[in-house]
Amino acid sequence: MLPSFETLELEIEDKVATVTLNRPDKSNAMNTSMWTDIHNCFNWLDSELSVRAVVLAGAGKNFCSGLDLDMFQNLHEGSSDPARVAESVRQSVLKLQSNLTSIETCRKPVLAAVQRACIGGGVDMISCCDMRYACQDTYFSIREIDIGMTADVGTLQRLPKLIPDGVARELAYTGRKMNGSEAKEVGFVNFVFDDYPALLSGVKDIAKEIACKSPISIRGTKEMLLYSRDHSVHDGLNYIATWNAGMLSQQDLMAGIAAQAERKLADYED
Repeated sequence: MLPSFETLELEIEDKVATVTLNRPDKSNAMNTSMWTDIHNCFNWLDSELSVRAVVLAGAGKNFCSGLDLDMFQNLHEGSSDPARVAESVRQSVLKLQSNLTSIETCRKPVLAAVQRACIGGGVDMISCCDMRYACQDTYFSIREIDIGMTADVGTLQRLPKLIPDGVARELAYTGRKMNGSEAKEVGFVNFVFDDYPALLSGVKDIAKEIACKSPISIRGTKEMLLYSRDHSVHDGLNYIATWNAGMLSQQDLMAGIAAQAERKLADYED
C-alpha cells in the first residue's frame, strides 16, 4: 500500500514512481507540510525495492513558486535572547536542508519535470535531483535575493557544481529569470520539451529506461557520482574499487551479458 501525503501525490507504474507537488492553487508553494512530506516520501522511496527511478513533477500551472511566505511568521519568537533565537533559526534551516537532501540521497535516480515557474525553494529542490527537464515556457529564478535574504537551503552550494560559476553568481546576485533555452545551454536541464504533456511523457520514458537497468548498478552509479562531486579523482577511484569488490552482483552481471548476447532486456531482481 502506498503512503499518502498532505501535499504530494504518489503513484508507481512500471517500477517508476511519480511524485507530484500538489498545491496547485498556491503554485505549489512549499509550506511546512510539504517540507516534511518531501522528506518522508523520499525516505520511503529510498527503501522501497519495487521503485527503480523517480519522476518529480508539479500539479497545475507552475512547478513551484518557492517557500510559502507564511513560514516566515513566528520565525524569531520563543526567546528574548538573540543567541537562542539565532540557534533556533539555524536548527530550522538545517532541518529544511535535510528535507531536500533526502532527494539527493535517495538511492533511486530522481528526474525533475519542470513546467513554467520554478522559483526560490523550487530551484533548491531540483538542484538535488539527478537530472532536470523543462518546457519552452519554463523559467528559473533564485528569488531569495529580492526579499532581502541569502538562499540557504542548497542552491548556492549545488548550483555552481551544475552550471558555470559565473552564471550561478549572476542568477544569485540579480534574481533574474533564466528561461528553458538558457538553462539547456548552460547544462542545468538536459532537454526542453514543447509543452507539459510532452515533458511529462518524455521524462517518464527516460525514467522507464533507467528502471530496466540493474538496480544495484544504478545505485552504485549514483553513489559514485555524488561521491566524486565532493572528493578528489584519487579518492573516487579508490572508492569505486572498494565498492565493486563488495557490491558487484555476479547475478546481474551474468543476466546483463546474456541479455546483450540475445539482444533483449535483462530481467533483474528488485
